[in-house]
Amino acid sequence: MEGGELSKPRPCVIVSLNSLNASLTTVVVCPLTSALRPTWRTRLRVTVAGQASDVCVDQIRMLSKTRLTKKLGTLSPAEATALGELLTDMYGN
Repeated sequence: MEGGELSKPRPCVIVSLNSLNASLTTVVVCPLTSALRPTWRTRLRVTVAGQASDVCVDQIRMLSKTRLTKKLGTLSPAEATALGELLTDMYGN
């Protein structure tokens, strides 16, 4: 890992489109962290498997599907909408 990159394997939120996920061997993800940063505009607070976590939208990356292990949960509709809005705000349409 270099600079401000997150280290160690960690849970993530898949943010790529389902239509792309079905045909590619990779997915675009935002990692999750339990180091909560409520004042950072690049983070979104969510609850996954009963634990508060921040989606690290500033650490977006592409992963091979082979690196994904198990599904921990699903974002609520409100969390998914907020994540979509933050991604658009940060990276555009």
